Amino acid sequence: MKKTVAFALGVLLLAPGLAYAQPAPAPQLTGAQAILKSMSDWMGSQKSLEMTFDSDIEIITPELEKIQFTNSGTMVLVRPDKFRGHRVGGYADVELVFDGKTASVLGKNINSYAQIEMPGTVDQMIAAMRAGHGVAMPFGDFLLSRSYDVLIADVLEAKYIGRGVIDGTECEHLAFRNGETDWQVWVEVGPKPMPRKIVITSKTMAAAPQYTVRIKSWKTDVTPAAGTFTFVPPAGAKKLPADALIDLDELPQLAPLGGVK
Repeated sequence: MKKTVAFALGVLLLAPGLAYAQPAPAPQLTGAQAILKSMSDWMGSQKSLEMTFDSDIEIITPELEKIQFTNSGTMVLVRPDKFRGHRVGGYADVELVFDGKTASVLGKNINSYAQIEMPGTVDQMIAAMRAGHGVAMPFGDFLLSRSYDVLIADVLEAKYIGRGVIDGTECEHLAFRNGETDWQVWVEVGPKPMPRKIVITSKTMAAAPQYTVRIKSWKTDVTPAAGTFTFVPPAGAKKLPADALIDLDELPQLAPLGGVK
């Protein structure tokens, strides 16, 4: 009888532990996914970022001729809710300023601007510009505070290719595939695993056009000048309705159909 009672008490004491057992830890990431996660964690931990970049976008003409257009730009970000980006090419000179409450888009080449009320974080601003205003911002995913979750969400295949060199900097070369695109990223080797180059290839269009961003310089722990995130329209600038966003495309307006956006 004593043994029976002791056994019953033992079961009662163990039962809570069995009922509330902790779930098994998530599998350890390896290879390309692990490097992508370290890049995402490092980028998301940075309170401020500043960069300069070059970008290329390809279009495919109805005659299946591939044409490439180039742009250069700058960007400064302060988490959670400050952003300023500027891109200039042969066909547009566009600036986006976000102060946590309003996104202001200025077309310098046409001296016109639009403003959209969107209180929130930089992450929310990027999502809103895509969903509500048709602005792709393909590099935007890499700026999110939790970029790994978005980047890996629809990945069907991940590969570690090896090491490469971008502008003299040794990088880990990663390749990923999903249903509509193949995309590659070169991540700097060392304690600052920042992306140095991104290539996005469309698989849904003939001749597989690509979008490429090459990061020329990065700075962290920056202190932007006063007024960096304050938008002041230039003299004589025309204000457009909020639903008439300035053309943010990196292509001329009369470019042939068929491009990566």
